[in-house]
Amino acid sequence: MSIFVWQAKNKQGVAQSGELEAVNAGTATAILRRRGLLDLKVKKKPIEINLFPEKVDEKDISIFFRQLSTMINAGLPLVQCFELAERGSEKKALLKLLKDIRQNLEGGNPLGETLRKFPKEFDRLTCALVEAGEQGGILDTILLRLCQYKEKALALKAKIKSAMVYPIAILAVSFIVTSILMIFVIPVFGEMFGDMGAELPAPTQIAMSVSDFFVEFWYMVVGTPIALVMAIRALYNTPKGRYQLDKLLLSLPVLGDVLRKASVARFCRTFSTLSAAGVPILEALDTVAETSGNMVIEEVILSSKASISQGQTLTAPLEASKIFPIMVTQMISIGEQTGSMEEMLAKIADFYEEEVDTAVNNMQQLMEPLIMAFLGVVIGGLVISMYLPIFQMASLV
Repeated sequence: MSIFVWQAKNKQGVAQSGELEAVNAGTATAILRRRGLLDLKVKKKPIEINLFPEKVDEKDISIFFRQLSTMINAGLPLVQCFELAERGSEKKALLKLLKDIRQNLEGGNPLGETLRKFPKEFDRLTCALVEAGEQGGILDTILLRLCQYKEKALALKAKIKSAMVYPIAILAVSFIVTSILMIFVIPVFGEMFGDMGAELPAPTQIAMSVSDFFVEFWYMVVGTPIALVMAIRALYNTPKGRYQLDKLLLSLPVLGDVLRKASVARFCRTFSTLSAAGVPILEALDTVAETSGNMVIEEVILSSKASISQGQTLTAPLEASKIFPIMVTQMISIGEQTGSMEEMLAKIADFYEEEVDTAVNNMQQLMEPLIMAFLGVVIGGLVISMYLPIFQMASLV
């Protein structure tokens, strides 16, 4: 089957156009003639090659849900809400997604069940909350709460990215600059010093030896970081490898503390949002575990689910894991005893989101002088080692 673009006129002489799926142009023409169309022009739609396909991101979903909540609150039918959203959408990927969802809704499928057919755009948490909102008749309220959750989650994710990207980018730039100096600049000095015939200082000899290695094995210098990144990605795609890497990240001196606080904030925020929507606790824990973003945290949450299913408390396995701080487990215990789990989790999430913000700022302030000192030692050391022979010659003269 191919897609054909057509132009025609109806019996009243009004121009029309559109697209049609058919085996060939003749079949497409026959279908259009049966519709009573005249002056047909049919041609095969050219294949569009898009090297950078457009995607629907979390921000698009959040904005759409806020609009959908407003329209539902105004009393509009769900299908009509999607039709209006399609007219106002300028992003092709989002337009296609909305159209596919609307067609499923017109077929009689509930919204929550429909969203599960698009796992790339809607995670398990979103589907669970939408289903709970449909069952409770509070879909507009749930969508608004989901938007607030996603906005907080995106802000937290941005903070974690800034904490990790900054040092990695600085180290990558320093490696590139050092490699350029070693491969292209220092050999020029080496030829000049070789013509002098004098014995070079020890730092200069070390720098020249390292430069010779970079020049001779440049493919290893370039290929090793790339191979290392690919190996880490391949390892992360395996369950055991991802578990070990997640465990390693949590145990890092400074970054590990930031990631731990972010995981606690995400756990509490997600659990609080699901609890407020009326999702059963065991189903909520499954969703919280899947959206935790860390396999070590996921394992702890699933063990908590097993504990609750056996009639025990949520606090005990969280406290035994040594991952969740004592303050968190104590506040959750108070929430269990007083029946105010939702409010308690929300307060913990607010507190640890602020803690993550403070920790990221502190880490950046700590790393800036360390990185500058590192760059000064490496680059400055190379420069000094190259000028030492020149200084010796000047003193002899």
